[in-house]
Amino acid sequence: MKLEEVPQEKKNFKDGDKAPQKVLYVTDNLGSYTQTNSAGWEAENVVLEQAWEEIDHQLKVAMQQVRNGKCSPITYYMIKNRMDISILSSYVNKWQWQVRRHMIPVVFAGLSKGMLDKYAKVFNISTDELKKLP
Repeated sequence: MKLEEVPQEKKNFKDGDKAPQKVLYVTDNLGSYTQTNSAGWEAENVVLEQAWEEIDHQLKVAMQQVRNGKCSPITYYMIKNRMDISILSSYVNKWQWQVRRHMIPVVFAGLSKGMLDKYAKVFNISTDELKKLP
Protein backbone atom coordinates (compact mmCIF):
# COMPACT_ATOMS: atom_id res chain seq x y z
CA MET A 1 0.00 0.00 0.00
CA LYS A 2 1.24 3.46 -0.80
CA LEU A 3 1.42 6.25 1.75
CA GLU A 4 -1.32 8.31 0.11
CA GLU A 5 -3.66 5.27 0.03
CA VAL A 6 -3.70 4.70 3.80
CA PRO A 7 -7.32 4.78 5.03
CA GLN A 8 -8.11 7.51 7.54
CA GLU A 9 -11.83 7.02 8.14
CA LYS A 10 -12.72 8.24 11.60
CA LYS A 11 -14.17 5.81 14.07
CA ASN A 12 -17.67 6.84 15.04
CA PHE A 13 -18.04 4.79 18.20
CA LYS A 14 -17.10 5.01 21.87
CA ASP A 15 -13.60 6.44 21.68
CA GLY A 16 -14.06 8.30 18.41
CA ASP A 17 -11.03 10.48 17.75
CA LYS A 18 -9.39 9.28 20.96
CA ALA A 19 -9.31 5.67 19.75
CA PRO A 20 -5.77 4.47 19.17
CA GLN A 21 -4.53 4.42 15.63
CA LYS A 22 -2.58 1.50 14.29
CA VAL A 23 0.76 1.52 12.58
CA LEU A 24 0.93 0.35 8.98
CA TYR A 25 4.01 -0.25 6.89
CA VAL A 26 3.66 1.41 3.50
CA THR A 27 5.81 2.56 0.64
CA ASP A 28 6.59 6.22 0.25
CA ASN A 29 7.09 8.18 -2.99
CA LEU A 30 10.62 6.78 -3.37
CA GLY A 31 9.44 3.17 -2.98
CA SER A 32 11.00 2.75 0.46
CA TYR A 33 9.10 1.19 3.33
CA THR A 34 8.01 3.55 6.08
CA GLN A 35 5.58 3.60 8.99
CA THR A 36 2.39 5.62 9.16
CA ASN A 37 -0.67 5.77 11.37
CA SER A 38 -4.10 4.77 10.17
CA ALA A 39 -7.49 5.48 11.74
CA GLY A 40 -8.79 2.45 9.85
CA TRP A 41 -11.48 2.08 7.25
CA GLU A 42 -15.23 1.72 7.41
CA ALA A 43 -15.49 -2.08 7.19
CA GLU A 44 -12.91 -2.55 9.92
CA ASN A 45 -14.55 0.06 12.14
CA VAL A 46 -17.98 -1.56 11.75
CA VAL A 47 -16.60 -4.94 12.79
CA LEU A 48 -14.79 -3.40 15.77
CA GLU A 49 -17.97 -1.65 16.86
CA GLN A 50 -19.89 -4.93 16.69
CA ALA A 51 -17.19 -6.70 18.70
CA TRP A 52 -17.30 -4.04 21.44
CA GLU A 53 -21.09 -4.23 21.53
CA GLU A 54 -20.84 -8.01 22.02
CA ILE A 55 -18.36 -7.57 24.87
CA ASP A 56 -20.68 -5.01 26.51
CA HIS A 57 -23.56 -7.45 26.18
CA GLN A 58 -21.50 -10.29 27.70
CA LEU A 59 -20.57 -8.01 30.60
CA LYS A 60 -24.21 -7.14 31.31
CA VAL A 61 -25.19 -10.82 31.20
CA ALA A 62 -22.30 -11.79 33.50
CA MET A 63 -23.16 -9.01 35.94
CA GLN A 64 -26.77 -10.17 36.09
CA GLN A 65 -25.67 -13.79 36.60
CA VAL A 66 -23.39 -12.76 39.47
CA ARG A 67 -26.19 -10.75 41.08
CA ASN A 68 -28.56 -13.71 40.68
CA GLY A 69 -26.03 -16.02 42.36
CA LYS A 70 -25.46 -18.12 39.24
CA CYS A 71 -21.73 -17.40 38.95
CA SER A 72 -18.94 -15.72 40.89
CA PRO A 73 -17.43 -12.29 40.21
CA ILE A 74 -14.49 -14.06 38.54
CA THR A 75 -16.73 -14.54 35.50
CA TYR A 76 -17.49 -10.83 35.25
CA TYR A 77 -13.88 -9.69 35.69
CA MET A 78 -12.62 -12.32 33.25
CA ILE A 79 -14.89 -10.89 30.53
CA LYS A 80 -14.11 -7.31 31.53
CA ASN A 81 -10.41 -8.04 31.05
CA ARG A 82 -11.13 -9.74 27.71
CA MET A 83 -9.87 -13.11 28.86
CA ASP A 84 -11.14 -16.63 28.45
CA ILE A 85 -10.75 -19.67 30.71
CA SER A 86 -7.51 -20.70 29.03
CA ILE A 87 -5.83 -17.32 29.48
CA LEU A 88 -7.09 -16.80 33.03
CA SER A 89 -6.04 -20.29 34.13
CA SER A 90 -2.51 -19.70 32.85
CA TYR A 91 -2.27 -16.37 34.71
CA VAL A 92 -3.41 -17.84 38.04
CA ASN A 93 -1.44 -21.05 37.45
CA LYS A 94 -4.45 -23.35 37.79
CA TRP A 95 -6.04 -25.98 35.57
CA GLN A 96 -8.99 -24.76 33.48
CA TRP A 97 -11.38 -27.03 35.39
CA GLN A 98 -10.24 -25.40 38.64
CA VAL A 99 -10.93 -21.90 37.31
CA ARG A 100 -14.38 -23.04 36.09
CA ARG A 101 -15.01 -24.41 39.57
CA HIS A 102 -13.97 -21.07 41.12
CA MET A 103 -16.71 -19.47 39.04
CA ILE A 104 -19.31 -21.32 41.13
CA PRO A 105 -20.49 -18.94 43.88
CA VAL A 106 -20.29 -21.51 46.71
CA VAL A 107 -16.76 -22.52 45.72
CA PHE A 108 -15.73 -18.87 45.26
CA ALA A 109 -16.95 -18.06 48.79
CA GLY A 110 -14.57 -20.68 50.16
CA LEU A 111 -11.44 -19.61 48.26
CA SER A 112 -8.38 -18.80 50.33
CA LYS A 113 -7.11 -15.26 50.68
CA GLY A 114 -4.05 -16.26 48.66
CA MET A 115 -6.15 -17.51 45.76
CA LEU A 116 -8.36 -14.41 45.86
CA ASP A 117 -5.20 -12.27 45.86
CA LYS A 118 -3.97 -14.08 42.73
CA TYR A 119 -7.20 -13.35 40.88
CA ALA A 120 -7.23 -9.74 42.11
CA LYS A 121 -3.67 -9.22 40.93
CA VAL A 122 -4.48 -10.65 37.47
CA PHE A 123 -7.53 -8.37 37.19
CA ASN A 124 -5.55 -5.40 38.58
CA ILE A 125 -8.08 -4.77 41.35
CA SER A 126 -8.14 -5.19 45.13
CA THR A 127 -9.36 -8.37 46.78
CA ASP A 128 -12.32 -6.40 48.18
CA GLU A 129 -13.26 -5.25 44.67
CA LEU A 130 -13.05 -8.86 43.47
CA LYS A 131 -15.59 -9.94 46.07
CA LYS A 132 -18.21 -7.52 44.74
CA LEU A 133 -19.27 -5.98 41.46
CA PRO A 134 -18.73 -2.33 40.54
